[in-house]
Order: sequence, then structure tokens, then C-alpha cells
Amino acid sequence: MIIGVPKEIKNHEYRIGLTPAGVKELIVNGHDVIVENNGGAAIGFDNEQYINAGAKIIDSAAEIFATADMIIKVKEPQPNECKMLRPGQILFTYLHLAPDPQQTELLVASGATCIAYETVTQAGGGLPLLAPMSEVAGRMSIQAGAHALEKAQGGLGALLGGVPGVAPAKVLIVGGGVVGTQAARMAVGMGADVTILDRSLPRLRQLDTEFNGRLKTVYSTADAMDQLVVDADLVIGAVLIPGAAAPKLVTAQHIKMMKKGAVVVDVAIDQGGCFETSKATTHQDPTYVVDGVVHYCVANMPGGVARTSTLALTNATMPFTVTIANKGAKQAMLDDAHLMAGLNVLGGQITYKPVADVLGYEYVAPEQALAAL
Repeated sequence: MIIGVPKEIKNHEYRIGLTPAGVKELIVNGHDVIVENNGGAAIGFDNEQYINAGAKIIDSAAEIFATADMIIKVKEPQPNECKMLRPGQILFTYLHLAPDPQQTELLVASGATCIAYETVTQAGGGLPLLAPMSEVAGRMSIQAGAHALEKAQGGLGALLGGVPGVAPAKVLIVGGGVVGTQAARMAVGMGADVTILDRSLPRLRQLDTEFNGRLKTVYSTADAMDQLVVDADLVIGAVLIPGAAAPKLVTAQHIKMMKKGAVVVDVAIDQGGCFETSKATTHQDPTYVVDGVVHYCVANMPGGVARTSTLALTNATMPFTVTIANKGAKQAMLDDAHLMAGLNVLGGQITYKPVADVLGYEYVAPEQALAAL
């Protein structure tokens, strides 16, 4: 199989779909890899490293899309990239289709086989290809929030951990999954007053044990949300419904009632955001203010630490990439129900139910769609 790795073109996105080590793994398995010129140069992976690993360097994305059997990316394809996809071609990347009707329409029109990192599952539950970026984003959410709290950034002018004689800032984390846990780890380490809201009592028990009383756990109710959001200096939105649009748990009314200069960080923005006042921003212009509250809603947050993120992501995606290349997409998914869960679009059909439901498409079960290939 010919695997193509184009350079990412989203604003301030420096990650790349494969590291040189990932390329070598595919070469060892008998495949060809083509990488766009200087695709990883911004994060220290230069052309020579890819050539030494066995890849061929290609000058343009257009040639990569025209040549490759499988496209490996990080971020969802932009409109001009979607238009370069062709029937039967495999796209393996983050898609986040539920809040993105334009991308969905273009991928349906392309006829390509589109497998989304964020909906691939694993035995025992969990999302193994989303987890590494969720870990990065969770940890980054606290450093981004702490920076936004500085007065020069429009914030309250509060130090997250306080100092002796001055109380620390209050951090509320909405959601106790991977993002919320990593955010809590950073916030607790910085000395903040941390509370996690979640609707799973078993998860709250796990967190209470894991953090040994260094944070508060609260069962999420409308009343708890009303009280805690308004009192917080920094709110982290860390809620996920796999593949579906995020629920709007923090309302515009909540935002109005928060203190001026408080900060909200919406890590769920890739799935539409869990704050009613959220809108996607970029690393170039990461924040905006609504009712005196600073909003940080960068849609590719892990791209800010692109080298760490690329290494972590390739570690997770590599086994699946090799399997797809070795077996072909159809057989790989028929052999692995967890990989099949990643199939969102196939031959002009939507094969992931939450996406079909929210965007009004007819849902076709992935088994049925694959059987027709």
C-alpha cells in the first residue's frame, strides 16, 4: 500500500500524521510512504530523517492525495483537501464530524473510506486514539487557563496557587474523564483549590482515592452547576460524548453570573463545545470575552505542543495504521470491531450513528456498508 502524509494546513497546526519511526515501521511491513516536503520540519522532524526512514519526499499535497492509497493526517481535512479525496481511498485522522456539516457533506461526496481516530474503541471501554490528545489537552487547559487569568491577558489577575496568606484560585473541572483527570493533576500540582463535577459515582470514588483528598468531588446536578460555576475563577469544560456534539452544560446565564475576569477553557470545542457561549478559536487568536469572562476555545489545543503531541499520537495510531495497511481497510475492520467503530463515512454513506442523528443523514451500519464493498 502507498501511505501518504500531507503537511497539516490548519492555523498554527504543526503536528504531522507520522513520525520517522512510524514511517520505518510501515516500510518494514512492506509498504511505501510518501511525505510532503518539510511536513514535520517545524517540530524537528526534517526531510532527511524521513528519507533515512525510507520515505519519499513529495513537493505538493495534491500529488500525495492523487497517489496514496491511504492518507494519514492529524486534523480533519480542510475543504480543499476533502475535494482531493477519491472513491475507495482511505482517510485515517481525527474528523469530529458532528459539529461540522460542511466537512461531512464533502466527505460523503468524496466516496472515500473515512476512519476517525476519535471513535475507535478498545476492550473494556475507552477511546485509545483520543486518549493521548485528551491527556495533552487536559494538561494544557490548566496552563492556558492560568495564563489567561493574568491581568495583562484580560483575566482577574489571580495566581492559580496563591501564596502564603492568600487563598489559591478556585478551579472547577466539568467532567472526570481523561481530560478532567489530567487537568486536575496539573491544577492540584500548582496548588489550586480544585473541584471535579461528574455524573458517575464510581468515577468520583476513583478520583477521590487517586488524589487522596487533594481535591473535591461533587456529583453533577443543575444545582451544583449553578453554585460552583458562579464561584469559580477558572472553569475547564471536559465533557465528551464519543463522536457526538458536546452537551451545553454551562449556559450563557452562568457566564453572566461569573465574576469579571474569570476564565473558561472549553476542551470540548472540537465537538461543538460544552459552554453555550463557546466558539472555536485558534492559537493565533486564542481568547475572546463574553460578559467579562475570558473564553479560551482553541480547537486544536494539542497543536500548541506539537512535538509531544505527534509522538504521543503516533504511538497510539501506529498499530492500527499497520493493520489497515497490511490487511486493507475492509478486512482490518471486519477482523476488529474496535477499529470498525472508527468508521464514520464509507462510499457516500454515514456509518456512525451519532453523526447521522445530529446532521440528519440516513444511518447505515458499518457492517452493512462494508459488506457492500
